[in-house]
Amino acid sequence: MDMTPRRIPTLAELAPMPGRYPLLPDLSAQQQLALLCRTLHREGYDDHIAGHITLAAGDGTYFVNPWELAWDELTASDIIRVDGTGRVIEGAWNVTPAIGLHLAVHQRRHDLAVVIHNHSRWGSVWSAAGRIPAVYDQTSGHVDEDPVLYDEYAGTVDGEGEARAAAEALGAGKWALLKNHGVFIVAANVRQAHLRAITLEHRCRLAWHVEVLGHGQPITNPESLRVAQMSDPLGMPFLWEAMARREIRRDPAVLE
Repeated sequence: MDMTPRRIPTLAELAPMPGRYPLLPDLSAQQQLALLCRTLHREGYDDHIAGHITLAAGDGTYFVNPWELAWDELTASDIIRVDGTGRVIEGAWNVTPAIGLHLAVHQRRHDLAVVIHNHSRWGSVWSAAGRIPAVYDQTSGHVDEDPVLYDEYAGTVDGEGEARAAAEALGAGKWALLKNHGVFIVAANVRQAHLRAITLEHRCRLAWHVEVLGHGQPITNPESLRVAQMSDPLGMPFLWEAMARREIRRDPAVLE
């Protein structure tokens, strides 16, 4: 029997690579965005038609879900494209008036491809409380920093000044709770955006349930979370692909 210890692959080696792991078909930007909306809706990003995601096209324009449609009914052909001022230049629908919040962040953070805002089910609870939920398990700890708490919400982020202030409050952060409003998440790519979004909602949901019991033991030792946090730079290997396949199985028309 060979007793030579097996080397554990790194996350970079496990990360899906086109042509090597046929986990998903080749997807257009519009298809990826539609799938991201569908997967996150199932995770609790489901406040009716509220919420929006931008995906940078790489040429100064942005793909975004239309204002009129709920996240669970979107298809790739519904995705619209806006220019750097938020004007619709491609597609048959309208853009949210809050697009300025996304553009303000994209213009400050050229390392980002994805910006997400929604009033998620459990994120909104902690947003309303004006508190950051503790980390109570490994899944809550995939991202190695606490969300920024932006507590100067004035009732809207439609105005240029409000959008700029919120973008500045996020700074170089990865995610935020907008007090009395909702959640805000940024990422370098769709896979990372998916991981961060579901991690935040899981963290908020679990922390609420634990605190209802009146007692919990948060994980505060960074070393205890080190392995979980290694997932964030890439997005958890294979997770986005599995959840996207699930949506395609449920409704293949999402890709149309």
